[in-house]
Amino acid sequence: MIELHNVSKVYPNNTKGLNNINLRFDKGEFVAVVGLSGAGKSTLLRSINRLHDISEGEILIEGKSITAAKGKALRLIRRDIGMIFQSFNLVKRSSVLRNVLAGRVGYHSTLRTLLGRFPKSDIELAFEALERVNISEKAYTRADQLSGGQQQRVAIARVLAQEAKIILADEPVASLDPLTTKQVMDDLKRINSELGITMIVNLHFIDLAREYATRIVGLRAGEVVFDGPVSEATDERFAEIYGRPIQQDELLGEVTTA
Repeated sequence: MIELHNVSKVYPNNTKGLNNINLRFDKGEFVAVVGLSGAGKSTLLRSINRLHDISEGEILIEGKSITAAKGKALRLIRRDIGMIFQSFNLVKRSSVLRNVLAGRVGYHSTLRTLLGRFPKSDIELAFEALERVNISEKAYTRADQLSGGQQQRVAIARVLAQEAKIILADEPVASLDPLTTKQVMDDLKRINSELGITMIVNLHFIDLAREYATRIVGLRAGEVVFDGPVSEATDERFAEIYGRPIQQDELLGEVTTA
């Protein structure tokens, strides 16, 4: 589904974000990417959907090079890749429904989307997406009137309306309280299980990675230092990923009971 071959990313200030990454993600996997801040987690996700251009190597999506793609070919590949951000990235003054319909932009002309002329089938798809994350009653509410958890569920509905085959989630619960975190992670896991959508999620909390993922990739200084099933992700392995013993604030279970 997704292949990274010898991928490196060097920023203009000569900081290396990724160093010779070789990874394969198969269809339907739920992968948690873990590591310290600055380890390269966000760079990895943004390179997969080409929000960042890589410096070396190649990334393939279903056998097609997103690295070399241009114009229409790039838009078609990106249409299959949904992105969820820590900051939700909603248009706050627009309604929930309009935000979800933004997931359909890649299927229509620029003029049609600017005028907001979406066909009935798109509106039905948007409502189905909202129902899947249990927030359809907020369809006509402005996004800035929602809680953080509700906004993140709208962001999830947007990628569902996009009909993405891959969802990349960059610290999707970092700004949420523990209860809302569980609701959002449950939504992502259910979508992965029921729809078979490939899920790659950057997570800070180790307990979340262990609970929801089937596979964990550990990054350290832009390099893969662990890649294996959750059953092999012991405390000792996490200590190797982080380069030090695990801290309390990195174990969600301990934080929520504090």
